[in-house]
Amino acid sequence: MAQGGIKQWPKVLQPREKLRLEGARALSDAELLAIFLRVGVRGKSAVALAQDLLLAFGSLAALLTCSLEEISKYHGMGLSKWAQIQAAYELVKRSLEDAVHNSASLTSPQQLKEFLQTQIGRLPHEVFLCLYLDSQNCLIECQELFRGSITQTAVYPREILKEALNRNASALIVAHNHPSGNPLPSAADIALTETLHTALQLVDIPLLDHCIVSHTGFFSFLDSGLINKT
Repeated sequence: MAQGGIKQWPKVLQPREKLRLEGARALSDAELLAIFLRVGVRGKSAVALAQDLLLAFGSLAALLTCSLEEISKYHGMGLSKWAQIQAAYELVKRSLEDAVHNSASLTSPQQLKEFLQTQIGRLPHEVFLCLYLDSQNCLIECQELFRGSITQTAVYPREILKEALNRNASALIVAHNHPSGNPLPSAADIALTETLHTALQLVDIPLLDHCIVSHTGFFSFLDSGLINKT
């Protein structure tokens, strides 16, 4: 990496110029982040500052979802730079949400995984989402139906059925997060899925999947064979 301020670097190494010439895919995480940070601090370029932040937080995902209090512990970081990072992350979330809403059908496992992880993967508390689908498996609405503590969420199948019927849903995908980082289902998760699957069968609404997400992983009841394909 070139030393000194970015303006003194060769043009081809400056992140903005490199992006213009080679495209965003050619830039490292630190170089992309430096574009949002815009400037570094005394004696440290924006790229070097970005590298330090990525090292301190351990991953790009952890940095993107950090709080103002967490990032303010680092020299040169405050409300302005935190706001720029949060705005960039929110744009990514909204882009994925638009893609899901505009998709011909919600059948791509990778698309579903990316969408759910950006929505709830790094939340500090559990939330339970319902994705209501029409007869073509297009998304009608993604609703946060329940919210809980760091360890558990109280989920009521009766409420899920009511909300699905109110939206005239033809199918349902449910998802929740594990703030602990372990996406594997608990005995309670498995029992809930079985109860919900049985209840939905009574009103002819198939439960297509139950997904568990965390900042480190993703679990699909469908892919694991715990829900039969319909």
